[in-house]
Amino acid sequence: MYRGRLSAPDDFEGWREVARAFALAGVDPADIMWTAGPDESDLFATDLPPPPPSGSGGFSVPRPFLNLAESAILHRDPERFALLYALLLRVRERPGRLEDKADPLLRRVEMLASAVRRDIHKMRAFVRFRELEDETGPRYVAWFEPDHHIVRVNASFFMRRFASMHWSILTPELSIHWDGETLTEGPGASAQDAPADDPVEQIWKSYYASIFNPARLKIGAMLSEMPRKYWRNLPEAALIPELVAGAQAREAAMIAAPAKPPARPSNATATWAALREEAMGCTRCPLYRDTTQTVFGEGPIDAPLLFIGEQPGDQEDLAGRPFVGPAGQLFDRALEEAGIDRRQTYVTNAVKHFKHERRGKRRIHQTPETPEIQACRWWLTQELDLLQPRIIVALGATAARSLLGKTVTIGRTRGTPIALESGAQGWVTVHPSFLLRMPDEARKAKERQRFVSELKEIGERMRNLA
Repeated sequence: MYRGRLSAPDDFEGWREVARAFALAGVDPADIMWTAGPDESDLFATDLPPPPPSGSGGFSVPRPFLNLAESAILHRDPERFALLYALLLRVRERPGRLEDKADPLLRRVEMLASAVRRDIHKMRAFVRFRELEDETGPRYVAWFEPDHHIVRVNASFFMRRFASMHWSILTPELSIHWDGETLTEGPGASAQDAPADDPVEQIWKSYYASIFNPARLKIGAMLSEMPRKYWRNLPEAALIPELVAGAQAREAAMIAAPAKPPARPSNATATWAALREEAMGCTRCPLYRDTTQTVFGEGPIDAPLLFIGEQPGDQEDLAGRPFVGPAGQLFDRALEEAGIDRRQTYVTNAVKHFKHERRGKRRIHQTPETPEIQACRWWLTQELDLLQPRIIVALGATAARSLLGKTVTIGRTRGTPIALESGAQGWVTVHPSFLLRMPDEARKAKERQRFVSELKEIGERMRNLA
């Protein structure tokens, strides 16, 4: 019996080194006892595998296996090290096994990795810092109970997101502390070690209550995304039972009342600024890795007319503003011809990061995929809930899908108002880039005139609603 000794439960590099040595020595998975953390003595186990056969060297495995293992090893399942080692031997023998989704071992490891990724997302979503004052000034402390060993791997996210703050995240297993320059670790803590509340929470509760929409309440979906175990970390969670209990009555009142936009929060401008600042650190999908910045929406908070585009382009990514490139310039001219002042509208995108592929020095636009649209829909929903425009115009198929929650055909949908759940009026039309790409000048002129005519009708509807 051999012992695979690791320094910590999340020691991926240690597991990788030990597993490589065992694999080269041909050690069977059943002959290894894996330990992590403090030394566990065993009279019948040795740390050293037999030497590999003469002349044998290293070996490689596909990068997707390493990515899978990096996530799965953070799970709390005590069998994870043995499962990964067994999968390593199979993949080493036949790399194509990673494509065999019917393989029970691969499915089990993928389930471990999936649970870890969900837990990483939950930590990023549900950590709430509360402000304290100490001898060095303000410090922000949060309490969180992860399901798996994700605290260290998640630390870099919080370092980037809250780089200028001094903060601590306390968990039962260990605590991490950031002083603006150095990340340190400490022992585990308890919920009583974290502060109970701070002055900012009342503002957040007011905002949460003001955007709660009973017509869109789906309790099952809410509990799936925000399980009850996290409620005690969230200041707004104290409002949920009362808001849910009154949702049916509020929904009936909304249906009976004449259509009008609900009142915006009194601190809407500050809330929008905070939302934009939060979006600057968004990592909800991988697109952020190869872009300059998040491109958030812009325009008056009380704008009655809101336009949704697809995603930023190359120039928008560099400038940090939506619709400033060639398509944006065409859009501005069309608005002017239609009698709509862009300065009185709010313009945003369904996806906030520029998706592209590199060709030499050029960055070529690529259409966002479903997971990217769904990940970014959270930001768009926050914008719409906060601004509450009277008319929302989706420019192109990606924007329409994000607004309506389903795929629609532009040709069948454009030109007709759509009643939205929020009470706003929705419209779907082409994206200005569609006009730019047309090679036939005669058709381009015809389509451009149709686009301007639609904008004129939308502008007239907006004035009538006002």
